[in-house]
Amino acid sequence: MSTVTEQVRSHVESKPGVHFNALAADLDIATGQAQYHLRKLRRAGDIVAEEIQGKTHYYSREYDPWERRVLAFARRETARTILLHLLEAESLSADELTDRLGVARSTVSWHVSALADAEILEKSYGDRGRVVVTLTDPDETQRLLSAVRPSLTDRLIDRFTRLVDEGLAAATDDG
Repeated sequence: MSTVTEQVRSHVESKPGVHFNALAADLDIATGQAQYHLRKLRRAGDIVAEEIQGKTHYYSREYDPWERRVLAFARRETARTILLHLLEAESLSADELTDRLGVARSTVSWHVSALADAEILEKSYGDRGRVVVTLTDPDETQRLLSAVRPSLTDRLIDRFTRLVDEGLAAATDDG
């Protein structure tokens, strides 16, 4: 295989769950070049691609679908922070998560719903009908989180989303 193909394969193996834009930026290769080499590796069965929440993420074949979902969400700053808080506290109400993260309730609600849909956490109803969330597999979640650091691009997008949510929440409170 070509040197670039090997670089792409190595990057996917070292950064499981990397999404397309981050991979192209990290390797400083053109979009078309990244597409070509990723397609080549996928056809050979060397890597797996999965679309999660609107982004295509890439993995070596060793990860099962649940692990791939955890790795993808671990690359998103807010989702990762929620997972880390749940590892620390075992279970938290949505209100407690909102306070700990310092973000709009709608942001927490959206991430909690996405993580629950992905079967990474479970939502239940505690005292007074409040939503309480717990991880479905804390040990595996912790293991997978240790393999991932969100990219700068992921963090910037997440922070922009937070700003928009906070602006919308403030506008709603004022109106």
